[in-house]
Amino acid sequence: QVHLVESGGGSVQTGGSLTLSCVTSGYTYGRGLMGWFRQAPGKEREAVAAIYCGRIDAYYADSVKGRFTVSHDNAQNTVHLHMTSLQPEDTAMYYCATGLLCRLPDRISNYNTWGQGTQVTVSS
Repeated sequence: QVHLVESGGGSVQTGGSLTLSCVTSGYTYGRGLMGWFRQAPGKEREAVAAIYCGRIDAYYADSVKGRFTVSHDNAQNTVHLHMTSLQPEDTAMYYCATGLLCRLPDRISNYNTWGQGTQVTVSS
């Protein structure tokens, strides 16, 4: 059974950086989907970034391309989301999630297991 625990959220000012971490257990990298999502108050949950299907290149939402980087540390069973040039519109609860099958990485329905989330707040 896959278990995910996020950490690293916090409050930063516009232009700041944060790195989120997701410690995984029971998940084998490269076989399916490992994604980061976010949900702002009153908005739908949206995909941010994902490592998927054993690909070298990662998926990024257009809104975060060039600012966010997703990576994984196999030795630590951890996936990181390094966020730079943060903007107030990045304020949201951030979740990591895994999907067992190799499917489109930006579809919420393709993910089976979710962490509890970590809050990111960016002030202007």
